[in-house]
Amino acid sequence: MLTLLKQEKFLLLALIAAFVAYPMEHWLLHSGQTIALTAGLVLIAFIVAASMRVAHQAELLAEKVGDPYGTMILTLAAVLVEVVILAIMMSNEASKTLVRDTIYSAVMLDINGILGLAALMGGLKHGEQSYNDDSARSYSVMILTAMGVSMVVPEFIPEANWKLYSAFTIGAMVVLYALFLRMQVGPHSYFFSYSYPEKRRRKEPDEEPEPINLALSIGTLVFGVVVIGALAEVMSKTLDLGLEGTGAPPVITAILVAAISAAPEILTALRAALANRMQSVVNIAMGASLSTVILTVPVMEAMALYTGQPFQMAMTPVQTVMIFITLIVSAINLNDGETNAIEGMTHFVLFATFIMLSLLGL
Repeated sequence: MLTLLKQEKFLLLALIAAFVAYPMEHWLLHSGQTIALTAGLVLIAFIVAASMRVAHQAELLAEKVGDPYGTMILTLAAVLVEVVILAIMMSNEASKTLVRDTIYSAVMLDINGILGLAALMGGLKHGEQSYNDDSARSYSVMILTAMGVSMVVPEFIPEANWKLYSAFTIGAMVVLYALFLRMQVGPHSYFFSYSYPEKRRRKEPDEEPEPINLALSIGTLVFGVVVIGALAEVMSKTLDLGLEGTGAPPVITAILVAAISAAPEILTALRAALANRMQSVVNIAMGASLSTVILTVPVMEAMALYTGQPFQMAMTPVQTVMIFITLIVSAINLNDGETNAIEGMTHFVLFATFIMLSLLGL
């Protein structure tokens, strides 16, 4: 028991922070904007710490089952954290564009940030890095379809028909994900895997992998998500108050939500790239983007139908252009089964452009 508490000290600290934050919520919200903003940023740090532990447990499960199931577990864990935070923030009367901006930010962060940085660093170390190009093409076309249906077409839907189209969007995303899941873990799972040549490495004769307690890992993962939800409840209120009137672009909150859920994935992807395992990077970055769209959209649209309050899902012209440029560049870069530093840099420049546009409020 003591060993478990030592291993999960960050999750334990996050739990203590939740117990402290709830009784102090009223005081934090009535002690000035500076205190509220500071509290919000501190709570974000605890949420990131908890999400890292959630991702660690997901990574243990991923190692147990192997690819492509492993990366699916990692991306689902990240999306689960994102959906929980979004649902709580939207219930606190957040901006109607928060869901749209978070999904957009997550795709920019996953494809241009994670994939770009990983391909850049891996390319500088290893030159060209191989992966299964079937997976990249499958991810790209599904991301384009999902974002087009859920975040481009809504611009042309009359307001009177939003409920009907919202219900259609839920059905379309569920069908897309069902097919994707069947392809990823069914008879076509080879689309999302790659056979690496065996590498010689020194290994102790009695070296054995560390045993994994599945029940403990799953229980810790679920517990971590609950703690994240509790912290997000207070964080969303203090952060909104702290940023009010500061002139900060509205998309900043969305970027923070996307970054919280993607933080563990960044470390996992970079480790994989430096270990010359680009297939894991592609599965994590592209899989996280796809999962964010086709899982977050139906959950939030269902929430909108339940409350009767629609969200602004249609992207702005600037966001639409950035998404299409990103997907076109990824379709070209990920078409030959090998990445290099130049391809990584193109994506990373697009990520820097996304950050600059966000700071400009575009």
